[in-house]
Amino acid sequence: MENLVLFRLQHEESKLLGVQSQHGETAEKFTRAFLKSSAPRLSCREAEDALQRKAVMLHYAREKKKRGTKTKAKGLNAKERRALRVFKLKPEHQKYDLFLPLHGLWKQYITELCNGLRPDNNPQVMQQKLLKADFHGAVLTVVRSKCPSYVGSTGILVQELKHVFKIITKENRLKVIPKRNSVFSVDMGDFVTLIYGSKFEFRSSERSAKKFKTRGTIDL
Repeated sequence: MENLVLFRLQHEESKLLGVQSQHGETAEKFTRAFLKSSAPRLSCREAEDALQRKAVMLHYAREKKKRGTKTKAKGLNAKERRALRVFKLKPEHQKYDLFLPLHGLWKQYITELCNGLRPDNNPQVMQQKLLKADFHGAVLTVVRSKCPSYVGSTGILVQELKHVFKIITKENRLKVIPKRNSVFSVDMGDFVTLIYGSKFEFRSSERSAKKFKTRGTIDL
């Protein structure tokens, strides 16, 4: 680059750029090294020709960001849940009094869900809401069943699975009542509703999103 033109920066420009102007051999070495690093694909002659004819946009290579592989959190499968006994209620927790606060919360929840449980409420609207309601904390009573030993069992619902209701009785006994072939009554203050277990064979989360059709008759 014999024809490379070097000039000194003015005081104002040097102050603005934050660099000090170099001169002589030091400036020439710096300029050559800068052009070589900024335009590595151009030879000395090509760089000299480019600088004489037009302005050159100096490019720089950005560092490529490494995309990390995101691992999705995996939940426990059914076998692992059974091994860990996730759904098993410990004997020291099988006490009726422990679940009375849950029952109080459920009464508030169901009252708000059904707009105060007033006598002038639309029965069909209430029915649709109750079909999708969460009954954990409700007091259930088995009024009919093909297994006579279940009839009369009363307790607070502590766990609802797909095929069974688990209730805790006033005698601090945990009873597992199958939904199929059983009819349950639910005490809601001044109202009592019936649950036909055979039509409730869903998990509570699935039931809340399911669309139920009105049926004329329901068999036990």
